[in-house]
Amino acid sequence: MTARLMLIRHGETPSNVKHALDSRPPGPSLTEMGHRQAQALADRLADEQVIAVYASIATRAQETAEPVAKRHGLNVDVVEGLHEVQAGDLEGRSDEEALRGFGEVYMRWTQGDLAATMPGGETGEEIRERYLATLERICRSHSHGLVVVVSHGGIIRLAAEWLADNIGAQVANAKLLPNTGHVLLEQRPSGWHCLEWTGIEV
Repeated sequence: MTARLMLIRHGETPSNVKHALDSRPPGPSLTEMGHRQAQALADRLADEQVIAVYASIATRAQETAEPVAKRHGLNVDVVEGLHEVQAGDLEGRSDEEALRGFGEVYMRWTQGDLAATMPGGETGEEIRERYLATLERICRSHSHGLVVVVSHGGIIRLAAEWLADNIGAQVANAKLLPNTGHVLLEQRPSGWHCLEWTGIEV
């Protein structure tokens, strides 16, 4: 069986409702809606051959992963390196200036300028190094089946562009991931290929 990797955004949090930049782990728990979304995610993946479930160190990611793992008789493996792009000095803000500033740096990353730094946060290079190295360690342990990784929307979109041979900056910038949305990647001889972006074939 071919190795597949599903990168899933966590369920809804209070910060999502307020459209606030909330990146610092462990962060908030899921809302009631977020818990329902996590259960619906487990239902959606019930017939998949999930062989492992991982989550970032953020509470919201672990709470989203738990129903999936339980459905398949697995534990949630919590690992460092999968947490969200750090908002730095913009943490907790929801004003237009902060959101615009975050978006401008993020767009520079998708366009290849990995030296760009989020104010008081990380460079694109630092994000790429920690996230892709973590995924590589995970994938080395699983040569087949579906591996589920519950993480965060911003960093998943970047990772999809960096990993997949058919995802570019335009998709990474435009294709926002909803809560419990996912990117499905398949391992091929030439590398990773994106099969699906939250129900949409790529």
